[in-house]
Amino acid sequence: MRFPVFLLIISLLILLAYTTVSVLPLSGENELYDKVVRLHILANSDSEEDQQMKLLVRDEVLRVMSNKLSCDMSREDAEAVIVEDLDELWSAAEEKVRELGYDYPVRVSIGEEKYPRREYEGLTLPAGNYTSLKVEIGEAAGQNWWCVAFPPLCLSAANEKNNAPSNEEALIKVGFTEEQYKIITENDKPRYKLKFKIIEIFESLFG
Repeated sequence: MRFPVFLLIISLLILLAYTTVSVLPLSGENELYDKVVRLHILANSDSEEDQQMKLLVRDEVLRVMSNKLSCDMSREDAEAVIVEDLDELWSAAEEKVRELGYDYPVRVSIGEEKYPRREYEGLTLPAGNYTSLKVEIGEAAGQNWWCVAFPPLCLSAANEKNNAPSNEEALIKVGFTEEQYKIITENDKPRYKLKFKIIEIFESLFG
């Protein structure tokens, strides 16, 4: 029995819609990408020593940035500060590697980079292309450390005094809207609701 052409067309359209919902950002996500600068640190390898070094380099990079970035800045201002201070960030990272007794090269750069969906203490940042400060240690073949350089959501990871602003305070000060805040605190709910609706339509058509 041949599959009716119109049913085939409907099936393809529903499949296309399902795929589109899976990959396109929700309303508000594009603006969200433009409000943050991500931080990406790559370890030389997955050895215990290299992974520990990655965290110590992270602490040093965050320490330098904590003196330069604040929630009173715009994302553009924060990016300009980072660009201006790339040499200082590189010097701090390299000095930490040398202090630990290694001669790995260190590369520090800023540009656009694709990030996976990540969760940070109750916040979920959607996957997408973000402005990214990248620190690569040695072969940069080890596990990554992903976080947010601006707003300064991750400074507490390296701040012994723990006087960094709360996530909510930081996000509100840099201009996140209520919709954007909901996106990153309840990230999966609206997207999955759309997916399930499409599945319901598909099942109603084909039993």
